[in-house]
Amino acid sequence: MDRGMDFLKSQINNAVMQHDTFVKNLVDHESQAEDSRFRDLCTKYIPVMQAHQRMLEDYQQEIGAEAGLAKKAMGKALGAARDLADAARESDFLRLVGDIVTARQSEDTFKTFREAGRQLGIQRLAEIGEKCERDHDRYADDANRLVQQLFVELARGAEAGANAQARSAEANPGR
Repeated sequence: MDRGMDFLKSQINNAVMQHDTFVKNLVDHESQAEDSRFRDLCTKYIPVMQAHQRMLEDYQQEIGAEAGLAKKAMGKALGAARDLADAARESDFLRLVGDIVTARQSEDTFKTFREAGRQLGIQRLAEIGEKCERDHDRYADDANRLVQQLFVELARGAEAGANAQARSAEANPGR
């Protein structure tokens, strides 16, 4: 495993690729969204997340960690896999769930950058981590509220059937 500066560079490269996937998802989902609330959520956060991407890429250049051809090829392969996964997720609900997962992955990365930057005295890393983690947390809160609303709307009408099945299971515990 890499150590020192090589380790830092590899983790920044990974964060750049991971976050780029999230940004591309938001852009794609903004145009694909059938629900205006989902489209508005994407529209609200695209500029914020693009700014994060620029911060990451600028830091990547500052420390000389530009991804090589192999990393870029891997990033393109991940992008193709993302496109295939999105094709299978044809509902706003499932796209949004996927976006939340991706945003939380980036948020965890940024928390690590924040804390590691503080402990190591790498101010720029700590600043990037703090700013980006905070914005990702805000996105996840907004996205979670929307996914909960969508869930309720999509599940509406299942109440009677679900409650009847629960009562039946309670009356017949061995079945």
